[in-house]
Amino acid sequence: MRSNYLFTSESVSEGHPDKVADQISDSIVDLFLSKDPEARIACETLTTTQLVVLAGEIRCKGVFENDQWADGAQEEIERTVRETVKKIGYEQSGFHWETFRFENNLHAQSAHIAQGVDASGNKDEGAGDQGIMFGFACDETPDLMPATLDYSHKILARMAADRHSRAAPFLEPDAKSQVTLRFENGKPVAATAIVVSTQHAPGYDEGDKEAELHKYVKSVIADILPADLLSDATEYHINPTGSFEIGGPDGDAGLTGRKIIVDTYGGAAPHGGGAFSGKDPTKVDRSAAYITRYLAKNIVAAGLAKRCTIQLAYAIGVSKPLSLYVNTHGTGTVADDAIETAIAGIAKLGGLTPRGIRTHLSLNKPIYQPTAAYGHFGRKPEGDLFPWEKTDLVDDLKAALAA
Repeated sequence: MRSNYLFTSESVSEGHPDKVADQISDSIVDLFLSKDPEARIACETLTTTQLVVLAGEIRCKGVFENDQWADGAQEEIERTVRETVKKIGYEQSGFHWETFRFENNLHAQSAHIAQGVDASGNKDEGAGDQGIMFGFACDETPDLMPATLDYSHKILARMAADRHSRAAPFLEPDAKSQVTLRFENGKPVAATAIVVSTQHAPGYDEGDKEAELHKYVKSVIADILPADLLSDATEYHINPTGSFEIGGPDGDAGLTGRKIIVDTYGGAAPHGGGAFSGKDPTKVDRSAAYITRYLAKNIVAAGLAKRCTIQLAYAIGVSKPLSLYVNTHGTGTVADDAIETAIAGIAKLGGLTPRGIRTHLSLNKPIYQPTAAYGHFGRKPEGDLFPWEKTDLVDDLKAALAA
């Protein structure tokens, strides 16, 4: 591993068109799971100028059975979608929560997929698809996340909070951030460049109003990043193209699942390729990515490593993972294969089968819409939300390694 380098990660706000799509898809996941905890959902969303389109496959008791919608179900779906867009804050001529055209093209889940996933007789529930999933944790921040991504997320989350509270009324929903840090001996020591592009009210691209916006963004950056990382040498690029009035789905089409690096580790760790939003937790693209983060975070929290990557692999319809891989990048206090053995021996993890993961993390709940902006990882576990961010496996790992 290199010890001295520059590294950059980006984030996008809840109003970015792809994130609008992610949040809509996860609002549908939550709606169906609230009706049927065993619902199957694969919901894709397209957003563009004054249009939202849903497509995908579902199975949900009391909502959609035998290719038939229950009375009022389609109307409830449309209300849910419009409320999601309203909460984000889009009331613009090019994209308005109340007036955009809406299409619902959800249909029944393939029976051939269902028969591979459903438990029956002596067959345990299988994975909803083949694939590889990665989890990661490091000690760069208190959230055990890569610092570049953690700060990028937090800058935009603060700006969104100020927009909603009207503390910064000149902000509009669409925004992007990017943080570049210099690392020495593997630790962040300086912010060399910070980019923030934010949609704004008319007039905030020139004169005193532009200066007000720039001053505000720099104040947010100063609040989020540790003071010792900022200096006169830090480069700021705030709305570098000049004007950013047209944004969101009116400025660029949005699709579910296009921000998988923003959603995970900002490029600091591998990604298996599968997106999360719009998928129920039988899809290991989602649930196995959550359990690998949980395992990696607990390994770092237990002091077993400063940096940890974990991979799991699955075959569609097969319950047991095909492989478990742990890499502590030379920072481990015990051998990586010993950690693999310890994980495999912890009974409460249910053998890392799809059902075992869902049971341990209590994933069959409507908890997903909050994940769809500002990252699925590095968040604070509260109530039922973000259970994969808990560090309640530390003692089990230590006990298993001491055995």
